[in-house]
Amino acid sequence: MIALAQDADPSVVLHHVDVCDWSPPRMYRFISAWDSLWHVNLQRQRAVMLKLMEALEIGGIFLFTAGGLDGPGEHFDATMGPDVYYATLGIPGLLEVLKDGRCVCRHLEFDQFPEPHLAVIAQRTA
Repeated sequence: MIALAQDADPSVVLHHVDVCDWSPPRMYRFISAWDSLWHVNLQRQRAVMLKLMEALEIGGIFLFTAGGLDGPGEHFDATMGPDVYYATLGIPGLLEVLKDGRCVCRHLEFDQFPEPHLAVIAQRTA
């Protein structure tokens, strides 16, 4: 996917790294973490989310998905073949980390109901 994206627009800088270890090199207007943050270990999710929100310009948008549970949770699922790790801070935890990251929730939706798949749009405030 990285090669396809680079071929589509060679002027765009792409990063293929572990987000837990990555240090954003600059500020961004938009950060997307679609179907990815829930694979980060539950104990590291809050720090990773805060790091991404800190890399947003004022007014920048953070689009991400998460497990839409009432509280923190983690599990393994083999629906797609191999066991894959999933974790979520839960909706109250997600809203708390947005506030701590100086973001406001602009949209929160169960976009695959009845699955607990949550789509969130947040915006960095001053």
